[in-house]
Amino acid sequence: MQSDNKILSDLARLGQSAAGTIHGVKSEVENQVKTRLESVLMDMDLVTREEFEVVREMAVAARAENAELHETIDALKKEVNALKKKKK
Repeated sequence: MQSDNKILSDLARLGQSAAGTIHGVKSEVENQVKTRLESVLMDMDLVTREEFEVVREMAVAARAENAELHETIDALKKEVNALKKKKK
């Protein structure tokens, strides 16, 4: 019975050792992946969130101005057409 306990004890130690090794490998892989992703992202020409928001606000303002100009042009067209009809 004593030899069974020794075998189980050895197996438990082996399992703990393997778990520790696996944890170490996992940490190393995570660090390598993180480093590689950071490198890839730095090589890409990405904008910051702040820069994106500034450009987004500019686009919203440009769309609003475009809509206003469109309405002004439509009103002017109507006036021109009305003047043309009066002359005839």
